[in-house]
Amino acid sequence: MTAATHSTLFPQVPETPDAVLDGLDPEQREVALALHGPVCVLAGAGTGKTRAITHRIAYGVRAGILQPATILAVTFTNRAAGEMRGRLRQLGATGVQARTFHSAALRQLQYFWPKAVGGELPRLLERKVQLVAEAAARCDLRLDRNELRDVTSEIEWAKVTQTVPADYPAAVAKTQRDAPRDPAVLSQIYSTYEQLKRDRSVIDFEDVLLLTVGILQDRHDIADHVRGQYQHFVVDEYQDVSPLQQRLLDLWVGDRDNLCVVGDASQTIYSFTGATPDHLLNFRTRHPGATVVKLVRDYRSTPQVVHLANGLLSQ
Repeated sequence: MTAATHSTLFPQVPETPDAVLDGLDPEQREVALALHGPVCVLAGAGTGKTRAITHRIAYGVRAGILQPATILAVTFTNRAAGEMRGRLRQLGATGVQARTFHSAALRQLQYFWPKAVGGELPRLLERKVQLVAEAAARCDLRLDRNELRDVTSEIEWAKVTQTVPADYPAAVAKTQRDAPRDPAVLSQIYSTYEQLKRDRSVIDFEDVLLLTVGILQDRHDIADHVRGQYQHFVVDEYQDVSPLQQRLLDLWVGDRDNLCVVGDASQTIYSFTGATPDHLLNFRTRHPGATVVKLVRDYRSTPQVVHLANGLLSQ
């Protein structure tokens, strides 16, 4: 193995905090140095947003400004969280928690459940489709595979928008949502599904967030415990945050303002599940003193492609 190959496969940890900033473009460097107060990073595809926020965390840790155990970095997939942890290790910033919303919430739920509720946490339902099919059958409905998928997705949408079964028809009417079934029928399936879960002492992935939110809302001592542990928050792909995830984030942060969000409103890919770019677009309204940085240099595409894409997005 040559020295060049070794340095590529096993990059050296930067020797000093300032060395962490080497190689960042001016906008990425601005992100890395914005360590306090609310920060909003507007970043399109290929602009190096992950690089910017990982170097921000690493610089803060290496400079002794941030304590790694007090940082919670949140993203949307386990793969992305793993990549972030790997990058932070390469930069010499170990001990930072990088997780998905569900992973972070489940960890807290498992820890605090005995104290908040008592007993064992109900079993996590890995796949809800089979239980939704059973709920539909109890409502005298036989759904094919595609219908079952659509109904399951609709139940997920209802839960992340914190819509209970009885309120579902009104929520569909209010949002002018194209429901896969008659809203009254779907409300019945949704209600039956929830009852089946209770009967079998199981919870689904949306319940993980809902239950964590409920505990943090009702138990101020537990909320204070969580806020005492995590004091700095970074959220990647913020344009894909759902109302339920935003509520959980609000409870984590409390009345503090050490929150850095990164996103691109034009890239929302989970809108069908309840995600909305409104949280990103309204960030400066909720946080009037926020530092806003735009990453504008595209490192993946040619200038011609970038110009064409920006032109299409502006139409």
